[in-house]
Amino acid sequence: MSEPFRLPDLSTEKDYVGESFAPIYTTTVTVNGGPASHGRASGRARSADGVLDIDLRMPAELGGDGRGTNPEQLFAAGFAACFHGALSLVARQEELDPAPICVEATVAFGRDPDDGGYLLHIDLVVRWPDIDPEIAAPLLQKADSLCPYARMAWQGTPTTITLAP
Repeated sequence: MSEPFRLPDLSTEKDYVGESFAPIYTTTVTVNGGPASHGRASGRARSADGVLDIDLRMPAELGGDGRGTNPEQLFAAGFAACFHGALSLVARQEELDPAPICVEATVAFGRDPDDGGYLLHIDLVVRWPDIDPEIAAPLLQKADSLCPYARMAWQGTPTTITLAP
C-alpha cells in the first residue's frame, strides 16, 4: 500500500516576509545537444537530482521526428500543474472540494510578426464540474495572481544569462 500524498504547507497569508525575493525551492535542469548538437532536435534534459531525465525531440510540425518530449510540452505540463495547485489552494480556503478540478494548458509556438523571433501563446482551460461560474470566477482570478507561471506570462520573469567561466 502506498503512503497518502501530503498537501503542501503553502498558504496565501504567511509564506513571505521581507522586501526581496526569497527562494522556497530551486531546481536545475541541464540540456545537452545530443547527436545534432541542438537541444530541441536531439537533446537530453536531466535534473540535478536525476528525477527528470528525458530525450528532447522536435515535434513533426517543426520538422522533427516527433519521437520525444519537446519544450512546449514540458512548459504546458508545468503551467497546468502550477495553476492547478494554486486553484486547489484557493478552493480549499473557501472550503470547496478541489478533487474534480482539471486544468488543460495549450502552448502554441510561433513567429512574432513584429521582429520574426519566436513567441509562445498559452491557453488554459479549467474544468470544474458543478461549480457555479459566479463562485469560480474570483477563485480563478486569485489563482491567476498566485500562480508563478501565470505571473510570468503576464508580468515577465527576471532572467539572467551568463557564460560559465
